[in-house]
Amino acid sequence: MKALTAPTIKKTLLTVFKYIALLLGSFVALFPLVSILITAFKTNEEYGATTVMTPPGNWLYFGNFIEAWKRAHMGLAFINSTIILLCVLIGSVFFSSMVAFVLNRFKFRGNALIRNLFLFATLIPGVAMQVTVYQIMYTLRLVNTMPGYIILMLGTDVISIYIFLQFFENLPKSLDESAIIDGCTYFGVYFKILFPLLQPAIVTVMILKGVGTYNEYYMANLYLQDKNRLQVVATSLYTFTGPLGNQYNYICAGVIITIIPALIIFITCQKQIYAGLANGAVKG
Repeated sequence: MKALTAPTIKKTLLTVFKYIALLLGSFVALFPLVSILITAFKTNEEYGATTVMTPPGNWLYFGNFIEAWKRAHMGLAFINSTIILLCVLIGSVFFSSMVAFVLNRFKFRGNALIRNLFLFATLIPGVAMQVTVYQIMYTLRLVNTMPGYIILMLGTDVISIYIFLQFFENLPKSLDESAIIDGCTYFGVYFKILFPLLQPAIVTVMILKGVGTYNEYYMANLYLQDKNRLQVVATSLYTFTGPLGNQYNYICAGVIITIIPALIIFITCQKQIYAGLANGAVKG
């Protein structure tokens, strides 16, 4: 029998620790999802009489899903969220990439100052500016309107700008110079030459911005106050919360309904998503 040496013992302990950490991380990640799935299929009586991890008596009970869809107006919420998401994603990709194009390709007085101001803006908590932002939105009569909320969500996405900036730095300026010599304008250089090459960065920005917009609750609840007309997915789940208690079986059913579209998109486009994240990642 081979004697155990110090390096062998150390390697074995590291391997054991690695697998224990992986198992613990998997448990922490999967436990909430499993509890949500179990609770979503419980009746009101079962939810009140059993623990969170007690399986439901009937896994084919879809009453909670039907009730959540009707009472939370989730059909309207998905329509509104889709409209907002499409407008925000298209606007963010074009605005952020245009700003990054100007900052990267044109050297002018104040270029470095603008970049530093963008960086400084990321350090300010968004909640700290909400009083001023709300006053501006109220003065412009954009509170409780869909266009106002879309404009608010577009904003100045600093993270997206820096992702595009990093990608532009990897594109040689000889592409621009060759196109301009051939008679192309700066708009032509951006739309015909550079923008098609930004696909990995575009995928990265759309994922980050899309997830944030889809899950945004604070600003949606603050600026879309008419819940009968301007309900979105994030605010629809709070229909079943109140001062007298929360109906978690309906909330869990609603959570599963909201996860399904994102899961379908991820499964369908996972190759493009992985490729975009790998190629569009910010490099130091």
